[in-house]
Amino acid sequence: MSLRTSPPEDLVARALDGDRRAVGRLLTLVERGGADAETVASLTQPHAGRAHVVGITGSPGAGKSTLVSQLVAGIVDNGTVPAVLAVDPSSPLTGGAILGDRVRMADVDGVAFIRSVATRGHAGGLALSIPGATRVLDAVGYSPVIIETVGVGQVEVDVTAAADTTVVVVTPGMGDAVQANKAGLLEVADIFVVNKADRPGASDARRDLELMLEFSHVTGQENENYRPPILMTNSLDGDGVAEVLSAIDTHRRFLDDSGERAVRTRRRIRFEIENRLAMAFDVTLAQRLAEPATEALIDRVAQGDLSVVDAAEQLRQMMLGSREN
Repeated sequence: MSLRTSPPEDLVARALDGDRRAVGRLLTLVERGGADAETVASLTQPHAGRAHVVGITGSPGAGKSTLVSQLVAGIVDNGTVPAVLAVDPSSPLTGGAILGDRVRMADVDGVAFIRSVATRGHAGGLALSIPGATRVLDAVGYSPVIIETVGVGQVEVDVTAAADTTVVVVTPGMGDAVQANKAGLLEVADIFVVNKADRPGASDARRDLELMLEFSHVTGQENENYRPPILMTNSLDGDGVAEVLSAIDTHRRFLDDSGERAVRTRRRIRFEIENRLAMAFDVTLAQRLAEPATEALIDRVAQGDLSVVDAAEQLRQMMLGSREN
């Protein structure tokens, strides 16, 4: 039986035995959603929970993909097998990922598992399938699992709900430090990286971040025993990458020692449950809006017999299955 026609149960068994092609097929099922994706989630859940999940975020052009490539190469050199989920904008024609981060990471592909994931129009920029894909990679033994965001819109903050450690990448001369503050990234970052540090203004960018951290009394998380480091890198030649890897490992140990990992695990679970419920409600709402009863409510509002507020409340009661009128 080919992978394409194999049921999820067989794919999970093969993936757990180390079949990379089966892992890829599972990720495809997760991205598509539906009954097979739900089955994959149930089958992989008991095997997950060991991987360290690292989110890499920042504005477009910050050099995130190049930095991730260097980080992955360093992780592989250390004898660990990581995975990368590179969240790309969706193609307007096919819905597929279009940036092709795998091309930039060709040197480590084959050891690390690298996958481009399409946003499919999700407003947060973080694909709705990311939690399920992370679970698959975690279950089959990849660690860390690195999530690289597309870096647009409100977005960058979303990665924190899916990651244990969040790395925010900024660049000099682009006002990224100020934009990070406006976007709320100072409140969620565990590690700051000033990339392209050989450019003019790198020291200014670092100073801006330091001042913002001081003035806002931000610690990167609720526990005041940890303060986000600000590191300088040049991802093109690898300068500073070892320091970033060390900082990620230091934060991982802090999470374990402080009990913060359990807090973030619960946050990740809540994030996924909320997304799943939101999607389910969206489907139910679309179905209700297409029913004749909804059209009748709209007619009553249009005729002045019913307010919009009352119509919405009646529709809400219908969706909840209430018998109230």
